[in-house]
Amino acid sequence: MADLMHIGGTNRNYGYHMNQKKLEVVEEEKDLGVLITNDLKASQQCTAARNKANRVLGMMNRTIVYKSKEVLLNLYKSLVRPHVEYCTPVWSPCYQKDKTLIERVQHRFRRMIPGFSKLPYCEILKRLGLWSLEERRNRADLIEVFKMVKGLSEIPMESMFEFSTTKHLRGHELKLTKHRSKLEVRRHFFTERLVNRWNSLDHLTVNASIMNSFKNGLQRLKQSRMGFFED
Repeated sequence: MADLMHIGGTNRNYGYHMNQKKLEVVEEEKDLGVLITNDLKASQQCTAARNKANRVLGMMNRTIVYKSKEVLLNLYKSLVRPHVEYCTPVWSPCYQKDKTLIERVQHRFRRMIPGFSKLPYCEILKRLGLWSLEERRNRADLIEVFKMVKGLSEIPMESMFEFSTTKHLRGHELKLTKHRSKLEVRRHFFTERLVNRWNSLDHLTVNASIMNSFKNGLQRLKQSRMGFFED
């Protein structure tokens, strides 16, 4: 039986029937593994993703005897991190409390590595060759746009974005148009939150011919432009 979710502050919350049965009103629903709530905020999804990742971390901590950096890092990348990165372009959090909640997963992981628990977080990321989870979410946004621009995605580019028509812009020629948004949930939606960062990419990175070249360009930007992938 289908459920009914009312979305929007001005929604009149009408009741609906299907096959002469009234649809049950719900405040959240899972769609392809992502929790969608009636306020369209990501807090519930963040909590669910954090909980799944922490369960795997707990299992690793209990069962892995030889806790070397190499072993734990490979397990973290393959078993833990996917839980907090699944479909992030859809639900990437905008509130600091939710970002902190997710980032604590990586903080917990680094405390599992012998000799790493007391080091500064930024130093640990450097030694492990990791990005913060916030940086990886913003990187994932840019990768999705690149796939659309290059026709590598099933989602048509024109259904999500429009190229800027302003002439004589500095930088690359594939800049996107950013729209004015009155609602906070709209401002932080995928099609709006990444526009400034995409438009700030360099010509070489945007015009990469293959995905690996684009990813290498993002890696160079991280090293040369501090804070580029941070909100």
